[in-house]
Amino acid sequence: MDIRVKADFKLTADTSDYLEARLRPLERHLGEKADNARCEVEITRAAGDKKSSDHMWRAEVHIIVPGEKSIFAQNHASSVNAAIDDVKEEVERQIRKVKKTGHTVQKKMGTKVKRMLRG
Repeated sequence: MDIRVKADFKLTADTSDYLEARLRPLERHLGEKADNARCEVEITRAAGDKKSSDHMWRAEVHIIVPGEKSIFAQNHASSVNAAIDDVKEEVERQIRKVKKTGHTVQKKMGTKVKRMLRG
């Protein structure tokens, strides 16, 4: 999976390594499609708004797989690492949901074909 990172601040080596360590396991959920997948990450500071004082960091992840529905997640948190963790969990949940939906559709179609053949 090709991971592209965009940040509006100087990304430290620790944060970059943490991001890489958190997003690499998503490849296992994508399976064979991981080679062609592109993961675009954007990390920004949400400064200037009084409401954003508790949630200063924003992380966005957009996973694009050719021929598949793209996955997008965004989250705000008080630290960079917390924002990365939260958005990773959301992306993981969405990937599982898409895989489960596809499996359910296959199962339903198999049942319909079986019924047609029987009767």
